[in-house]
Amino acid sequence: MRRILALLLLLCSFSGFAADKKIRVACVGNSITYGYGLPDRQLNAYPYRLQTLLGDAYEVGNFGKSGATLLNKGHRPYTKQKEYKDALAFAADIVVIHLGINDTDPRNWPDYQDEFIGDYRALIQSFREVNPKARFLVARMTPLSHRHHRYESGTRDWHDEIQSAIECVARAEKVQLIDFYEPLHPYPHLLEDAVHPNVEGAAMMADIVYRGITGDYGGLSMSPLYTDNMVLQYGRELTIQGSADAGEKVSLSIAGQKHKVQADTNGHWQVTLHPLNAGGPYTLTVETGKRKLIFGNVLAGEVWLCSGQSNMEFQLNASTTGGRDIPQAACDDIRLFDMKARWRTNPVEWDASVLDSLDHLQYFRETAWTPCTPAAAARFSAVAYYFGRMLHDSLHVPVGLICNAVGGAPTEAWVPRRSLEFGFPAILRDWTKNDFIQPWVRERAAQNVRKSSSAFQRHPYEPCYLFEAGILPMQHFPIRGVIWYQGESNAHNVDAHERLFRLLVQGWRQYWKDTDMPFYYVQLSSLNRPSWPLFRDSQRRLMHSIEHTGMAVSSDKGHPTDVHPTHKFEVGQRLALWALNDVYGHKHVVPSGPLFQSVTFHRGTALVSFDYADGLRPSVPGEELQTFELAGDDRIFYPATAVIEGNTVKVRSNKVKHPRIVRYGWQPFTSANLVNAAGLPASTFRSDVK
Repeated sequence: MRRILALLLLLCSFSGFAADKKIRVACVGNSITYGYGLPDRQLNAYPYRLQTLLGDAYEVGNFGKSGATLLNKGHRPYTKQKEYKDALAFAADIVVIHLGINDTDPRNWPDYQDEFIGDYRALIQSFREVNPKARFLVARMTPLSHRHHRYESGTRDWHDEIQSAIECVARAEKVQLIDFYEPLHPYPHLLEDAVHPNVEGAAMMADIVYRGITGDYGGLSMSPLYTDNMVLQYGRELTIQGSADAGEKVSLSIAGQKHKVQADTNGHWQVTLHPLNAGGPYTLTVETGKRKLIFGNVLAGEVWLCSGQSNMEFQLNASTTGGRDIPQAACDDIRLFDMKARWRTNPVEWDASVLDSLDHLQYFRETAWTPCTPAAAARFSAVAYYFGRMLHDSLHVPVGLICNAVGGAPTEAWVPRRSLEFGFPAILRDWTKNDFIQPWVRERAAQNVRKSSSAFQRHPYEPCYLFEAGILPMQHFPIRGVIWYQGESNAHNVDAHERLFRLLVQGWRQYWKDTDMPFYYVQLSSLNRPSWPLFRDSQRRLMHSIEHTGMAVSSDKGHPTDVHPTHKFEVGQRLALWALNDVYGHKHVVPSGPLFQSVTFHRGTALVSFDYADGLRPSVPGEELQTFELAGDDRIFYPATAVIEGNTVKVRSNKVKHPRIVRYGWQPFTSANLVNAAGLPASTFRSDVK
């Protein structure tokens, strides 16, 4: 009996010892891990914040070394530092590695990049030798801001290449890859010196590592666009995605389809649905063992994103035809998701609570899908409503419209950050004093944030902001395409807008992983602003240089002094004509008015050819064609007479004996009146601009 009691006591002592043994976590890295520049570093550096999150069952060690490189031939190799030796002696059960930032130095990556992957794998192996059972979390690096002094001279590109190398290491070593880049990238104000995350950024890093270690991603969740009454895109394979705790099994069912998937180590899951038939209502059920999401009254149909600035935001109840159409707007097959701003960018100074919300990208109100009723339609975008109504009436399928337009917003505010970082970094620099950005935009932003003491205060007009606040939260919710009405806040610089618009379309297509995603936009209307003829012509030319785009001409519905013309019915329908013809194959539908094709000059006459030229005529029968002009080699333009001959227009001027250039509608507020048989107006053009 005594031997049995002694054995029990011995077992208890061993179990007590095991219970007291903590899980050791070694945070290996450079100055970002160390906590360089942080106040109260030993409280705020991410490893110390991680210790608080993990609790007493863990022991977290901070083995960060300022300036350390991963490369063994770098200017300060981590493996030659005391912190490395201390980390090995710690014999960690979990090793978190965040290295590579300092390898972007021109002393390092250009010469020794071929050795990076080998050096990284050797580092991992050295920790395995002291603890063969060690678990590894390899981190994609934190971002570097465009404000970095070497950003365009190599750091930006080398940072990108190193990220790719780190991903390769994680695959080769079969270790967990965590991501410091994507969560921090939309918050450049957290990198005050362009490199080191501040206290809030360090807390975000700690949370990322905590989730990576524990697999606790807050349970099942999905994009806020998944609500009752939503419309899912029909007729194509559909990717539905969300997050759950790591390893959780997720079940999804809709319309007789049942799918099961497991969340990965970073909490992400996705399911590919077979194409849904148009109609409904369906019920979408998504569940794990802990939570169940049920979305009712779901329809399958055509889903379009409607975005831009105030003319897309312009409500149906303010349009010329709103009073006629709102009472007849009830249609359960049309569903609206209206992302209205919490604060309008009126000429006011916002208080501290607003400024803090802006910094955290909390600019759009929470909303949900709603069936189209007269009350809902009245407050919705007029252009979007008329676009959706025409699609529904023509296609006889449900239509879902997502609107997130913001008055005054410039194009650059909607462009993804990476697109600007690599395609137009100059517009990111000191944006409140940057001439690429319209003075009115900068002045209004300065007025709104005047009460802020931060040099990095966010604003909806800031480059990338509206993409980060309004597009990223969609989490790739499937859409068919985009309609866009914007440009007023970029008309001061046509060349810059041409670059930005291409980046916008390309960036959104990359985000939705759809290189052919339709993108239809409204050409600016008539208004007495000098740069608008050139801007309208630039928009026309952009359509010819970017595939799967279409432009709705609106110059015949403008106003000489009001930037918000109220004739939205025609604009919405003209966008729908492009979609019907180009997306839905209704080739009998004419998508556009006459678009300049070419010109030939012979004996003092210009013979102008157009696309979509069947039935050319003046908009009012019996009128003469107006606003055609000719110029010779001196490029001085004179009014010209224009006569329709079949599908062409002959243009002459007694003041130009040898014409070389023809232009049309080249007035800010124009009385141009050429239309085709469909009654659609011709676009502004100038023949010598390529």
